[in-house]
Amino acid sequence: MSWLTETLTSTLGRKVIMALTGIFLILFLAVHLTGNLQLLKNDGGEAFNIYAEFMSTNPLIQFVSKGNFFFILLHVLISIFLTRKNRQARPVSYQVAVKSETSTWSSRNMGILGTLIFVFLIIHLKGFWYEMHFGQIPYKNYDGFEARDLYAVVDQAFSQWYWVAVYLVGMLAVAFHLSHGFQSAFQTLGLNHVKYSPAIRFVGLAFAILVPAGFAAIPIMMFFT
Repeated sequence: MSWLTETLTSTLGRKVIMALTGIFLILFLAVHLTGNLQLLKNDGGEAFNIYAEFMSTNPLIQFVSKGNFFFILLHVLISIFLTRKNRQARPVSYQVAVKSETSTWSSRNMGILGTLIFVFLIIHLKGFWYEMHFGQIPYKNYDGFEARDLYAVVDQAFSQWYWVAVYLVGMLAVAFHLSHGFQSAFQTLGLNHVKYSPAIRFVGLAFAILVPAGFAAIPIMMFFT
C-alpha cells in the first residue's frame, strides 16, 4: 500500500486525484442534467417523478451516488490542501498586472468559486435531497408504478424568486469553475498536446457554458410558466 500512501501525501499525487475526481464530477453533471431536463416536459411531472424514483431506489445507482458524495468531499479537501500549499510556497503575491497576463480570472479564483459551489451544494441538498429521503412526500401512481411526487417539491421551490436566484448564482460559479477546471484536469493527467489541446480547450469551454446554462434554464422556465 506504499504507492497509495505516496499518492495521497505527495503534491503531484493529490493533483492527479484532484483531476480524476474532477473528471468524474464533470461526467456526473452531464448525466444529472439529462435527468433534470425532464422537469421541462409538459406532463405534470410524470417523467421526472418516474426517473427520480428509479434513481433513488436502484441499488447500483445508489452505490454510484454514495461514491459521488465521497468524490465531492475528496475533491474539496484536496483543493483546500493544494491552495494552502501554494500560498505557503508563495507567501508574497505576484503583482496583479503579471497575474492578468499569465492566467485567467477563473484560475486565480478557483478557491472562491469552489467555496461558492460547496455552499450551493449544501443548500441544494437541504432543499431537494433531504426532502426526497426524509420529507413527507405523497406518492403518485403511474400505470401501476408508485413514485413520489418530487416534481411538486421542485415546482414549489422554483416558484420562489430567491430559490431561482440561488440556483442561478450557483450555476454561474459552476460555469467559471469548469472553464478552468475542465482543461486543467486533462493537463494534470498529461493529456495535452499541440495537436489536440485546442480541441480540449474548445470542448471544455463549450461544456462550461452549455451544461450550467442547461441547469439554469430549468428554474427560469419553471418560474415563468
